[in-house]
Amino acid sequence: MRRALHLGLEIGFPLLLLAGYGAWAAGAESFYFPALGDIAASFAELTLSEQMVDDVVPSLRRLGLGYLLSVVLGVAGGLVLGSFKLVQEAFQPIVQFLRALPSPVLIPFAIILLGIGDTMKVFLIVLGAVWPILLNTTDGVRSVDRAMIDMARAYNVGPWARTWRIVVPAALPRVLAGMRTSIAIAIVLMVISEMYTSRDGLGMFVLQAQRTFSISDMWAGILLLGIIGYVGNFVFVRSERSLLHWHRGAKGHAR
Repeated sequence: MRRALHLGLEIGFPLLLLAGYGAWAAGAESFYFPALGDIAASFAELTLSEQMVDDVVPSLRRLGLGYLLSVVLGVAGGLVLGSFKLVQEAFQPIVQFLRALPSPVLIPFAIILLGIGDTMKVFLIVLGAVWPILLNTTDGVRSVDRAMIDMARAYNVGPWARTWRIVVPAALPRVLAGMRTSIAIAIVLMVISEMYTSRDGLGMFVLQAQRTFSISDMWAGILLLGIIGYVGNFVFVRSERSLLHWHRGAKGHAR
């Protein structure tokens, strides 16, 4: 019953907001807030026509590749920094400096270095999205119970086996938390990079719609970006629950 109520609220409240906006926009006749039917028509054209291939697919490709590289680099780097205290102390100033830099400010340098193609856009996504994963993985590895590591050593468990059987499972909750945070960052940087230097993609689509006063198209692009973020977060939350069911059970047992 409670689950059904939660699902009803999760679906019903956004629909209620859409209905409220539709009723308001129909009466307001505002140029900047078009009727819901106009936005729906633009959304259908964006997702069901050749614009899907021209604008949506390139954005998803850049987003997916940039996010995947962020995960690989963040997890690998976090395992190294978390496992070796001397390495962490040596790289800590560099890591803190780089993560404090706003990624968009490096776009001019990235263009000079990599041009205006997909490589630059993926580079920008990685540069911003890698830090939550890296830092959370480092903290997760550092928080592993040392008694478990010492016991594994006593039983002659090798370093690779210790990493994959003890360290990674114990650090996984924090790793996944960092990965979830990075999804939103990756989407933001994908849009910014496409608005700055691109001939296609959702970022350029929204910018061009704004420049040509195609307000319905602009809102359709914004709506699609929000849906991409929501779906990504939804899938991640469901996967996280499946992967961490043992973690919640262990915490409940410990209490």
